[in-house]
Amino acid sequence: MILRALTFAGGITGAVLASQFPEYSQQYLQRLGGAVDALHEVTADFDASAQAVGMSRAEALAQMTGSPFMERRRMDMSATFTRYETLRDTLHKLEGQGPFMRAYYLPRMNDPQIAKAAWGAFQPAVPLGFAGAVFAGFGFVIGA
Repeated sequence: MILRALTFAGGITGAVLASQFPEYSQQYLQRLGGAVDALHEVTADFDASAQAVGMSRAEALAQMTGSPFMERRRMDMSATFTRYETLRDTLHKLEGQGPFMRAYYLPRMNDPQIAKAAWGAFQPAVPLGFAGAVFAGFGFVIGA
């Protein structure tokens, strides 16, 4: 009897949590788009500055030496370019996808800054649609 009650409680908890995935993934996707737009501006500005003096991005980065600040700035810009490319690729995979395909690409939704911002803006939603019901059912089974 207690095992049945615990199984049911676990199932209900799993259903409630999993049914929120469609809304959370939508929040993540919106934040991801904003991050890609912002990083695109930084990348385009750097590339334009490099091009204005006849250099490629790699050549401009290679010239950022000579002081601890310039070395640090070069590393920061390299990390920014890498993050931009990673997030842009993830956005291309997720754009236009429904909640089931976003669940499929869940491993790509791993940027800690975006996840934190999406979680901060997340508002639980009542899963009235088909996707919410399916996720709730899946969560019930896993929770049980």
